[in-house]
Amino acid sequence: MLWLTLSTLRARKGGLLGTFIALVIGSAVLSVCGILLESGLRSDVPPQRYAAADVVVAGRQKADMPVDGRGAPPPTPLKPALVERVRVPAELAPLIRALGEVRAVVADIGVPAQMAGPDGAPLTGAEGTQPLGHNWSSTELGPFRLTSGRAPAGMTDVVLDTGLAARADAVPGDLLSLTTGAGTGRFRVSGIVALQGHEGVLRQPAVFFSDAFAESRSLRPGLVDALGVLAAPGITSAGLADAVSTVLDGHDVSVRTGDDRGEAEFLDVATGGPKLVLLAVSVAGNVFLVTVFVVSSTLSLAVRHRRREMALLRAVGATPRQVRRMVTAEALATALAGGVLGWPAGVLVVRWIGGRLAEHGFVPFDFVPVYGPLPPVGAVLVTVLTAYPAALTAARRATRIRPTEALGEAAVEPAGPGRWRTATGVVLILGSAALLAVGLNRSDDFAALAGLANSLVLTVVIAVAVLGPAVSRASMRVVGPALRASRVTGHLAAANNSIHVRRLAGAVTPLVLAVSFAATVIFAESTSQHTAREQREAGLVADHVLTAPVKVAPEVVEDLRGREGIRAVTGLVTSSVVGVSVGSGSGQPVPLSAQGLDPKALPQTVDLDLRQGDFDRLGPATVALSTTASSRLGLDVGDSARLRLGDGTPVTPRVVAVYDRGLGFADVTFAHALLSAHTTTGMNDSVLVRAAAQARDEAKKALVDVRERHPSLQVADRLSFNRQMKEQQAHAWVNHLIAGLIIAYSGVTVVNAQVMNTLVRRREFALLRLTGVTSRQVMRMVAWESAAVAVIGVGLGTLAAFPALGLIALALTGAVWPTVSPLAHLYIAGATAALAALGAFVPARLMLLGRPIHAIGSRE
Repeated sequence: MLWLTLSTLRARKGGLLGTFIALVIGSAVLSVCGILLESGLRSDVPPQRYAAADVVVAGRQKADMPVDGRGAPPPTPLKPALVERVRVPAELAPLIRALGEVRAVVADIGVPAQMAGPDGAPLTGAEGTQPLGHNWSSTELGPFRLTSGRAPAGMTDVVLDTGLAARADAVPGDLLSLTTGAGTGRFRVSGIVALQGHEGVLRQPAVFFSDAFAESRSLRPGLVDALGVLAAPGITSAGLADAVSTVLDGHDVSVRTGDDRGEAEFLDVATGGPKLVLLAVSVAGNVFLVTVFVVSSTLSLAVRHRRREMALLRAVGATPRQVRRMVTAEALATALAGGVLGWPAGVLVVRWIGGRLAEHGFVPFDFVPVYGPLPPVGAVLVTVLTAYPAALTAARRATRIRPTEALGEAAVEPAGPGRWRTATGVVLILGSAALLAVGLNRSDDFAALAGLANSLVLTVVIAVAVLGPAVSRASMRVVGPALRASRVTGHLAAANNSIHVRRLAGAVTPLVLAVSFAATVIFAESTSQHTAREQREAGLVADHVLTAPVKVAPEVVEDLRGREGIRAVTGLVTSSVVGVSVGSGSGQPVPLSAQGLDPKALPQTVDLDLRQGDFDRLGPATVALSTTASSRLGLDVGDSARLRLGDGTPVTPRVVAVYDRGLGFADVTFAHALLSAHTTTGMNDSVLVRAAAQARDEAKKALVDVRERHPSLQVADRLSFNRQMKEQQAHAWVNHLIAGLIIAYSGVTVVNAQVMNTLVRRREFALLRLTGVTSRQVMRMVAWESAAVAVIGVGLGTLAAFPALGLIALALTGAVWPTVSPLAHLYIAGATAALAALGAFVPARLMLLGRPIHAIGSRE
């Protein structure tokens, strides 16, 4: 059988080309996901400010959520990143200093610092990185050296790194305006420092204050950003790390050495890894499902077009087992080659999308992928393990019957699906109906609806694939009359599609897959975006929104509060929290967006569409949840929520209100003072201002006066692009990326199905031409057939997506009608239809170039 397998591979290489291309693309995309996953777990950035520290003790930037609030967290690598700096207790420093292996322990205290350049624009570092202030003693961890001036001594002295000083055009003795968490003030440049060994270029610009000033401006007294540990003479970093880990056993901190210190230094690196892992897993799950469909479809089609060959093999003595071994061996050889070639293609794709990933905040701006051995091995294994069962399943039908029956079946295509396929299809249809019914009865449970929607579209598509011949025959009864309007070519096309329903099903199924999956992904996102925009527009009651290029200092709120003409003012701070569902036995963490508002000003500035409870009770020990968060966490008014704030602080606030406009604002609403104290900077994303009804002019004067004191402020009448909106845009980009992959990948199957279905008709086309049909008429017939394939595929794909989209819309808006862009749907339909036409037209045209008398005697 090995010789026979090699012979058929050489002779049938064209028939296996579609399968090979599908496997190459599948391997490439899975390689991309594997590279991103490994990069998220292993990628590091070398430290700079911590380069001289042998060991760095920092907070854990991943959310560990115990199931019962006391026990150990569940073992899972998919832990959401904590978006704010997780600080460590300063009281740990004496414990570490007591070790004999330690020469010194230096605390790094972070202070938010915004500085404007000579033109008034905020000064940033490479790729827009924001400066960060630190205590002067932390320069010992660099190591830094003064290139000019002196160390900061007073409360108004600062030292700048060389890069930031050059951009600010500042020298020692100059006065600068800096905004910290306590407000904006004038500071004198006392010196300039350079980081040794890095040519003075810092990845994140640094401003150094005196230790006294940094301690006075700490958002959380008693907590520091990190502790740098310097080893005593003769002690290695590894030995010191072991000693520090032992003495800090029981404390929720991480002990880092080597390049891992960079993750402790740079917040974007620490939060980018978990984001990248979640992205890779999400894309890989969708691609794997599509890969199974695509490979199964192409292999099934290839085997079906070899019925006569397999029948002859059976007739001359080949056993069913030998035929199955031949088919699976061919598939494994093709899968192995495709899997191996997909790896370099995946590497090129990762390099291409790296910039887009950084643009949307999934990776740092200087992201460097990690190319390990596991992703290519995993991609090859997945392609092989996908191809083998698909080939084995496709070969079973050809080997179940006797040789004489096989020869007869090869001559006449079976009319429809067998009993088992019909029974399976009916069960899937009933299952889809049951899922839809359950979803409609759980309209108030967002988590359940989201899960049901994903299962529903998958079940419907599988049902269409299983019942392909029957569905195609029923579809032709609808489309057939329109085709027969064209007396000759359309009538022939209708007859061909009605008789060869299996061939039609082979072309329609990948179209259904592409349209339904792409439509579900894109229109679920458009529904979410449209709903969020409507909620923001309807919920913003404030007359003015003050924003800044980076953040708005808290002093702006104090400056406006109490002025004539100002009815209410509140800072709006955004972050993220992580909670655990009350009914979740697995204890899996639930990431949620969060916002902080002044409870007294909340009713006058935003209308969150209160459904239960009362916002008046919002305070330091209470919280308000959106209907979505309430559903996902399984909480109601009066319950206590188990949450971790953005900096990892555990809180158990009591739920006092449930509101509806969480998609436009945030899932969780805290009192401003509580959430702001647990952010990295302590500054506001924006400031909401409500003017008094009869004092509009006075309010405008107040705003003008505040802008003169804070030149970077901008006044708008709608919410700025805050963290919530940025995350929504990033989510939309991911969904469009997935949709594009689905369309492109399914397009391979669409083209392959059309090409193979057309190539086996060489003798049919020759016979038509010998009976007087012109080449132009044959092409018109192919055009009508392709039009029928496109109409049926797009129509069924749209219908397959609608139930899932209805559940998603029900979860987001309370109504079953999703937001569908006609232009986007036209793009999906047009792209898939064009691929179907291309796959039929090109081979048909090539076959019509020769003389029909030669083609009529050619082999199949």
